[in-house]
Amino acid sequence: MNIFYGILLGLVQGVAEFLPISSSGHLALVENILGATGGTDIAAMDDSAFFNIMLHLATLAAVVIAYWPDVRDMVMEFIAMVRGAVKKESLATGNIPARRLILMIIVSTLPLFVILPFHHKIEELNSIPWFIGAALLVTGLLLFIADRMPRGTKTERDMTILDAVFIGIAQGIATIPGLSRSGTTITAGMSRGLTREFAVKFSFLMSLLSVLGAVILSLVDVIKDGVEPGIMPACLVGMVVAGVTGYLSIKLLQKLVAKGKFGGFAYYCWGVGALSIILSLILK
Repeated sequence: MNIFYGILLGLVQGVAEFLPISSSGHLALVENILGATGGTDIAAMDDSAFFNIMLHLATLAAVVIAYWPDVRDMVMEFIAMVRGAVKKESLATGNIPARRLILMIIVSTLPLFVILPFHHKIEELNSIPWFIGAALLVTGLLLFIADRMPRGTKTERDMTILDAVFIGIAQGIATIPGLSRSGTTITAGMSRGLTREFAVKFSFLMSLLSVLGAVILSLVDVIKDGVEPGIMPACLVGMVVAGVTGYLSIKLLQKLVAKGKFGGFAYYCWGVGALSIILSLILK
């Protein structure tokens, strides 16, 4: 795995993780196409699982930086809640919005435990380009519908447990490669009446728990198999690229959603989805 390969996948991860176009789907497509055309050594792709994990850690850092005030408030409130519980103090005071946001994120993460026993089967779908293409077509449809939904009014102050569960189920379904996690969860949030801005924020903050959990789970499996030290230079470069482009992608999506231009990504997903299906047939 060379530096160019690291930069390419870092760029794909940083852009596709937050823009609603499916990072897992794009990473898998790039790896499959490069492998099929001889663009990279297939043996070097044995370490792609570890590389992808590191890229996800880099984009998690981008979320923390982009939403630092919210992350800081939630961390401080969580510490205060734990301290209050230990001292048996009343929870009637404190940062109530941050406390509700913590609760909603935890609830929305619970449906992932239903998916957990099947995560190896889901990962196998990464090697089926035509399936990823079909899933991208579905992602495009979701985005097309989302942009035509009426604007909601809910934020963390009046979001309900049912809203969180619904968005969490959408997140579980979006573990399928080719379905955009951000696109699916933002669409789910908007369908439940969340404001566009809060739907974006909740989707990204929710990823902190869900993606971190998935990273830890995958990292345990990868470390057992061993990691080739030679990939570390490409890995580090890829992480920097993924982190920087990820932060910029978050800022871009915030502006596009606020202007009601979320659905423009639908046409991109349809184009890439159709192209990947065609290429999978040609390179078969």
